[in-house]
Amino acid sequence: MRARLALAASGQTCELREVELRAKPAELRQVSAKATVPVLVETDGHVLDESLDIMLWALQRHDPLHWLPADDGLTDALFLIKRCDNEFKPQLDRFKYPNRFGIADLDAPRDLGAVFLVDLEQRLTQEPHLSGAHWGLADAAVAPFVRQFAHTDSAWFASRPWPNLQTWLANFEAAPLFQRVMTKHPPWQAGQTQTLIFTEPAL
Repeated sequence: MRARLALAASGQTCELREVELRAKPAELRQVSAKATVPVLVETDGHVLDESLDIMLWALQRHDPLHWLPADDGLTDALFLIKRCDNEFKPQLDRFKYPNRFGIADLDAPRDLGAVFLVDLEQRLTQEPHLSGAHWGLADAAVAPFVRQFAHTDSAWFASRPWPNLQTWLANFEAAPLFQRVMTKHPPWQAGQTQTLIFTEPAL
């Protein structure tokens, strides 16, 4: 989702090939040995198969909404995103898919994940967004994972003393840009007519 958010915010025109992970097409494996999503193939054949790399690629090409911070701001954003990916995302996976990890007690991954959410709440007491005065790279990179965590146990998340984080997440989910990238598409199959997605920058 975060790759699509950046592509949409950048106003890129992309050919979308929706992938059903339980039935990955051979074409996906041919362009990326990881065979995970997202994968972006440039017109010259260059492949990006990390979501953050796709975000940066799109925003460095065109950034009409000024999502990319400058200098120290970018360093701070990338550090927060790294924490999200390396510390928070593993706990999200364990909390959301406990059977995959043989986890019987959900309190452990939930509480470990909450450490990161407490930090976000603290940041959001200082500024309305993780990126500062306006929505930016850090927000778009982190929000999809916070959303997954929150929806794994909505009642628990709503009961936490995190008013700023809860408002931030609700605003993200209500944004037209979020609604646009969440549009469902049928899985792509070889030989079928390809779906063209013309994205436009919008908040």
